[in-house]
Amino acid sequence: MSRSRRKTPIVGHTNCRSEREDKKLWHQRWRTRERTALASTSPEALSAYLPLLENQVSSVWSMGKDGRSYWPIARQVAMAERIANRQGRSPQERSSLKKRLLRKWMSK
Repeated sequence: MSRSRRKTPIVGHTNCRSEREDKKLWHQRWRTRERTALASTSPEALSAYLPLLENQVSSVWSMGKDGRSYWPIARQVAMAERIANRQGRSPQERSSLKKRLLRKWMSK
C-alpha cells in the first residue's frame, strides 16, 4: 500500500482522521429509534410503516468531516512550492520538502 496513490484529488474538510465513531453513534441512534417504532406499531399497521430517514436521526454536518472538495494537482504543486520556499533553507532541501509534501497529499 505504500505505492498506492489517489486517483482523483478529492479531499475531506476535516479535523479528524475518520468518521468511524460518528457513524457508529448515528447507526446506534437509528437502530434504537427503529426498534422502538416497530415495537410500538400494531401488526396490522406494519405494512404501512415507513423507515426513518438518515436526516431524522442525525446531521451529516455535525460529524467530524464537513464534506469534500476537489483539490487540483496544480494547486497542490503551488501550495507545496510556497511551503517549501518558506521552510527550506537550501535548494536541495526545498525540492525534497516539495516532493515529500506532494507524496503525502496524493497518498490515500
